[in-house]
Amino acid sequence: MDIAHILDHIYKLPEHSKLALENNVRKMAFPKGYILLRANKIESNIYFIKKGLVRAFIERDNEVTFWFGKEGETVISMKSYVEEQPGYETIELLEDCELYELKTENLRKLFNEDVHIANWGRKFAEKELIKTEERLISRQFKNASERYLELMKDHPELLQRVQLGHIASYLGITQVSLSRIRAELK
Repeated sequence: MDIAHILDHIYKLPEHSKLALENNVRKMAFPKGYILLRANKIESNIYFIKKGLVRAFIERDNEVTFWFGKEGETVISMKSYVEEQPGYETIELLEDCELYELKTENLRKLFNEDVHIANWGRKFAEKELIKTEERLISRQFKNASERYLELMKDHPELLQRVQLGHIASYLGITQVSLSRIRAELK
């Protein structure tokens, strides 16, 4: 997925503004297993996934996966982005990935120079808030079977690309419980 398409998916920009953003982006590639963002660290970059799959997790007694990102999605520590404070999450690449990197410092300069880019940034933050709200509501008000069915409906490709241990963690259940749910649905 090219950067122009990813940027437009967030918010359609005039060509000159999109070019200004694109000129501040560089392509990167990292192997499967690479840790892109680390918890308890102020992250200074935003990434857009050109190709590949990532997961966000928090380490407690065990790792708890709370988000998967695939082609076209943004990888960001919102706490670092908004408050310039250490983030909560660690981001691990689940596949070899091609990414676009944008330095937060450069983005902030563009916000001050171009109102269209500032509006793009506002729209980006709004969309991230909605995604977070949807994850919270799903986790709070749906049981594991409902969350699994929702995952099957909304993101069936993840079930082919992500190991079951990460899926179970994302659903907040054990692998044994996930196996039971899958068996019941057959």
